Amino acid sequence: MSDEGARRKLLGVEDAAERLVSPDDTLEDEVYGASLRPRTFDDYVGQERVVENLRIAIDAASRRGETLDHLLFYGPPGLGKTTLAGLISREMGANFRPTSGPTLEKPKDLVGILTSLEAGDVLFIDEIHRLGRVVEEFLYPAMEDFQIDFVVDRGAYAKTIKLPLKRFTLIGATTRAGMLTAPLRERFGIVHHLDYYAPEELERIVMRSASVLNVPIERPGAATIAARSRGTPRIANRLLRRVRDFAEVRAGGKITAEVASEALEREGVDLAGLDRLDRAFLRTIVEQYGGGPAGIAAIAATLTEDAETLEDVVEPYLLKAGFVVRTASGRKATPGAYRHLGLLPKGSGQERLF
Repeated sequence: MSDEGARRKLLGVEDAAERLVSPDDTLEDEVYGASLRPRTFDDYVGQERVVENLRIAIDAASRRGETLDHLLFYGPPGLGKTTLAGLISREMGANFRPTSGPTLEKPKDLVGILTSLEAGDVLFIDEIHRLGRVVEEFLYPAMEDFQIDFVVDRGAYAKTIKLPLKRFTLIGATTRAGMLTAPLRERFGIVHHLDYYAPEELERIVMRSASVLNVPIERPGAATIAARSRGTPRIANRLLRRVRDFAEVRAGGKITAEVASEALEREGVDLAGLDRLDRAFLRTIVEQYGGGPAGIAAIAATLTEDAETLEDVVEPYLLKAGFVVRTASGRKATPGAYRHLGLLPKGSGQERLF
């Protein structure tokens, strides 16, 4: 092991890509995703206000015989944006055409998809904030006038050819709404923010997923998993699969509160749902920078992690849970962070609580 690797191991740091509590999709999530996703709005748990408003919009559009307005979902990863898009297409009786911003590298990539859409189809673009500017500009007339504008020739001989499209619904999803350009954002008729789930909602999701996977589970076991799932269904389902593995090998296959707790402790996921990287992030602020403020670049350099990775996959939950606050000068650890780490703030006369 290199010196840097040894230092990271000593700090208890793990690679962001390997984190069990990362909200980003993994190959295993994709494999299980199709079977665990709800098939109807009745099966969908959480985001009640969003779901109710979507049902009204879908019902109204259906009564008028129109396509649904273009929609934008934004919020942290793993909260069900793709699932909701799929449910909308199913409720509308439309074909679902998923793609993502990074895969649409050139205008011809987008044009090929748009021209193949049938009337009423739902085009879902995940990570829509990562569309290139040239590709994005092709979307404007497609969303607004259901046509594509081609410019042929150049200079004095240039002319615009308009290619009509069949009416469709575009659903965009993003984890970084602030990176969307104003012209694109303004073309969405319906915009919804998805927020983290309550533990009770995640418990219901775990119970449903366990039923689908034929995993024997007690409700306290589901509650234990839900409490450590960082308010995110994707993480809840991932933790359930890891606890299931442990239960099959060490506990006769049944998930109880004790089994779930032991399994997750072995995975490094604590009572608040924090893993080794989260705790290393907090410990860096507390021990290396005196509790803060500390700039994200400095924290990233200490942890040898990418600053954008820390901002996207570590910070959001720590901010939501109240362990970190952002100030004009940088990140600061809260009293809750000190308590969670078993420390007392500097100058309290005692460095550790145990």
